[in-house]
Amino acid sequence: MAGHKVAHATLKGPSVVKELFIGLALGLAAGGLWKMHHWNEQRKTRSFYDLLERGEISVVAAEE
Repeated sequence: MAGHKVAHATLKGPSVVKELFIGLALGLAAGGLWKMHHWNEQRKTRSFYDLLERGEISVVAAEE
């Protein structure tokens, strides 16, 4: 009985290269989403100031 061996799953340490690629992919995805958000906000701001300059909108409340 003492000579029997049980097969166990061997656990390896973390793969450094795999973790680097996963981190790189997640970082690029998050950076891309942040840039798209920033470009959208920039477009809205530019549109607001263009309308303000043309006189189509005003930031002063109209008196009644």
